[in-house]
Amino acid sequence: MRSLLLFLLVLPIMAFHPIGSSVQIENVSPLAVFSSEWNKPQYLVCNTAANTDYLSENEKTVIYILNLARMNPPLFAQTVVKAYPDYSGNSRLLQSDYYIGLMAFLKNKIPMPRLNPERSLFESARCHAETSGKTGYIGHNRRTKDCKDIETFMGECCQYGYQDPLSIVMDLLIDEGVPSLGHRIVLFKPHTQIGVSIQPHKKYRWNAVLDLG
Repeated sequence: MRSLLLFLLVLPIMAFHPIGSSVQIENVSPLAVFSSEWNKPQYLVCNTAANTDYLSENEKTVIYILNLARMNPPLFAQTVVKAYPDYSGNSRLLQSDYYIGLMAFLKNKIPMPRLNPERSLFESARCHAETSGKTGYIGHNRRTKDCKDIETFMGECCQYGYQDPLSIVMDLLIDEGVPSLGHRIVLFKPHTQIGVSIQPHKKYRWNAVLDLG
């Protein structure tokens, strides 16, 4: 899938369920299918958007998965990334330098701070995702005055073609066809806030905009 990146220069180069006594079905990690390790209580803190009423369930899950990957990159590599070619039915990934590079990147990556949902970043992402989707636009430039007026982020990732949260995250992290690996880098910057919007897209069916700050 096609992914696009924008770095915003703010520094030298920056594009920039409650824990119960037993595991309830709603508290099962979105990564539990890959390993029961992800159901351990310490990972519930990654579900930072659980009670955010302006996000859809898929948008909340994108944040949850990103936080899990950022909290334990090596475990994410060994459980999720390792199994993803078979899980997604895309065995071609096994021969991809981008996929192989992601495995190495995560195995050596230190934990990053958790991302917390932030309303202004969400509004920025939603406006861009909605207007891009209606016109079939691909890119980062805001196309309307309304979107320009509320544009705010330190780093932005745009992904096209998926509605499923794991597919969105994995497509951006693999970053195939992006020599700079910009999406992967942005998603592992020490950001602490995020806005996510997933909207229909005229050309690619779906587009997701992730604005980080």
